[in-house]
Amino acid sequence: MNSHLSGSAGVPPAVSRASRPRLGLLVLTSVLLISLPGAAQDWIRTGTGLGVEKVRLAVPEFKASTPDPRNPDLLKTFNDTLWNDLDNAGIFDMVSKSFFPLAAPGSPNEVKFDAWSEPPPNASMLAFGNLGTAANTLTVQGWLYDVKNISSPQVLGKQYTDAATADAARTTAHKFANEIIFRLGGGIAGITESRIFFVSSRSSHKEAWVMDYDGANQHQVTHQASISLSPRISPDGSRLAFSSMTGGGWDILMYSMDLNRLVTFPRFGGTNLSPAWTPDGTKLAFSSSRSGAPELYVVDASGANLKRLTSSRGPDVSPVWNRKTGAQLAFVSGRTGLPQIYLMDADGTNLQRVTDEGYAVSPSWSPNGQFLLFSWIRHYGPGAPGAQDIYIMDVASKQWVQLTHDGGRNDFPSWSPDGRHVIFQSSRSGSEQIWTMLADGTNQKQLTTAGSNTQPNWSWK
Repeated sequence: MNSHLSGSAGVPPAVSRASRPRLGLLVLTSVLLISLPGAAQDWIRTGTGLGVEKVRLAVPEFKASTPDPRNPDLLKTFNDTLWNDLDNAGIFDMVSKSFFPLAAPGSPNEVKFDAWSEPPPNASMLAFGNLGTAANTLTVQGWLYDVKNISSPQVLGKQYTDAATADAARTTAHKFANEIIFRLGGGIAGITESRIFFVSSRSSHKEAWVMDYDGANQHQVTHQASISLSPRISPDGSRLAFSSMTGGGWDILMYSMDLNRLVTFPRFGGTNLSPAWTPDGTKLAFSSSRSGAPELYVVDASGANLKRLTSSRGPDVSPVWNRKTGAQLAFVSGRTGLPQIYLMDADGTNLQRVTDEGYAVSPSWSPNGQFLLFSWIRHYGPGAPGAQDIYIMDVASKQWVQLTHDGGRNDFPSWSPDGRHVIFQSSRSGSEQIWTMLADGTNQKQLTTAGSNTQPNWSWK
């Protein structure tokens, strides 16, 4: 069950691989320069730095600090990871390595300021350091220098120790990159240690999988030997709620990431889909047909205190909370025919429709509460122009802009914790895969290749 609406008839009774657009919901925070419909270019500012002048950053490769023969391999892992993390951040103008001076510094006394601050590097900031192994210990020293400020250049100085393994070298690079991003990106934490949960068919069944933010370390989480959909990680990362076909039908199941197994959660009857956590992790909203047509319900995180929120003629599915306040929900409803996106207060009152045409699904609410991201076929029907693409809308003004452009079917957007990135599924490569892009729609990259991979959900931190 991909949580789709089938026209106005409701949620389909069986799983389908058909190309009908799907419903899903998640979150955002960013700075976007957008072309608003019917208006000149305008700024929508959300506080993360996209759209403003980027910091010009030079990142020469770290140097070996010991003669250990394991250093070359660990240095390659560390250097590649650090560069990719900073290049992916979306807030840096990375100085091309071809512009680097011949001698890279491994410690502060080796920094030649003029060589880095003047052309051709013309860097504002320089990240450098060293790595060495001794016995079974990996030690990394890293610095961040403002090379335009010779009198007081140091912005950051860190030392890390860990096991002398490739995984530890990668983790250490993530940590140092996060420190740099935090200091140069307006005090917003980096995402290099965040994770993405998704559905994959590569084990012969649709199961919940997880990977690092950059697509590394992909591995299976659930083993239901059935069909599991809509994996949603709790804000504290301890529990994974998802919908799965069980002996009793489609149920919401709960998986403990700490215990690596399912934990008790009530069965509600009917078809139960698309769970969504409140920002404080105390409640779940979901869609259920327990009383007939699919309606929205909310329960405590334990499954207790079930409460119905909607009662309409058409199906209501794919709830998601206002990530800033927890006081509103966005969702998809077929109450007027084709699915459209609606907002309501957390108690089910103050209903608003926010899309007015086409086939709109998979809303995702920004962490700052100002924006919705969603998948939209603006002109729906046989022979209609356009495709299924990702859009962003300012909630207050209802102004929107298109982020993807006619590259296959694009659905299920989910926002990174820092809001500078979006994860989504796309069929543009010939099969359903997970892609990432910056929040302004640039720098689109494919993260998965094996099997079919869908319904991504970014961790909260």
